[in-house]
Amino acid sequence: MRQILVDYARARHTAKRGGGVRPVSLEEAALVTPERAGELVAFDEALKELEQLSPRQSRVVELRYFGGLTVDETATVLKVSPETVMRDWTMAKTWLHRALSHSE
Repeated sequence: MRQILVDYARARHTAKRGGGVRPVSLEEAALVTPERAGELVAFDEALKELEQLSPRQSRVVELRYFGGLTVDETATVLKVSPETVMRDWTMAKTWLHRALSHSE
């Protein structure tokens, strides 16, 4: 799901007006607006950097943010405790916030 959203955001962010326009459903258009496309691409790049530093924290973000999993579901998938997921989730959000703040 992450890659689909990022690819879609890149296409929307780099396409010129009217070039390669295709009809999209209302649900799909609501996911990635032109204003948010750049943010999603920056988020993906920051998440790739985080993956180099902490693969598990990156995976927690993918599962929770893109996959919509709960803390308990994420813990089950990663085979760690819910407390570890919460710790990773908190650290990852802080790291991503700082990374995205510096990229602006």
